[in-house]
Amino acid sequence: MKTSYVLAIAMSTSVCVGGIAYGADATADTTTDAQKASLHKTIETCGVCHGVDGRSVSPTFPNLAAQQAPYIELQLKAFKDQSRADPDAQAYMWGMASQLNDATISALAGYFAAQPAASGRGGNSALIAQGKHLFEEGVPARQIPPCATCHGAHAAGLAVFPRLAGQHAPYLLKQLLVIQSVLRTAPVMHGVIKDLTKDQMQAVVAYLESI
Repeated sequence: MKTSYVLAIAMSTSVCVGGIAYGADATADTTTDAQKASLHKTIETCGVCHGVDGRSVSPTFPNLAAQQAPYIELQLKAFKDQSRADPDAQAYMWGMASQLNDATISALAGYFAAQPAASGRGGNSALIAQGKHLFEEGVPARQIPPCATCHGAHAAGLAVFPRLAGQHAPYLLKQLLVIQSVLRTAPVMHGVIKDLTKDQMQAVVAYLESI
């Protein structure tokens, strides 16, 4: 990761903790305006890496815009209870999510889910075509099912299955690799991608980034 992003995360952690703790300690007497201000501050902190609108500039950090709200909630709770334990989760998200309460998690999920999705990016047309075929058809000869079965025909996601369309290819590739190596627990995905080659992964993520 570039030094600037590391510094940004380090500098924003104290802000995040303060803003989120305020929301977590809110009582019935807390005014609606105060709650909105606290949430806004938390969104701004998330935006350091993910973009305030949920469309991140760096491919290190995933786009959250138009992501399925149930999926965002599930992941934030997994970061908070440390059940999602891949290296990036430990380095960045464990601390950021540690003081989020359920109400704030739901509010964040709703906010990012409502943002306009990131636009697809062009790339190697042959690789994208290969990835599209893998996404839609899988590899029947090796009993690898289509990605579309869970993620939807247009990769927009279905409930706890995340939106993949328009996501950064480097981020997606890294997640596939950490899931395949069981550094990230994802029971459904382990069986699906255990026999997927890195070349096939690269094709799929190129397609997903393009749509």
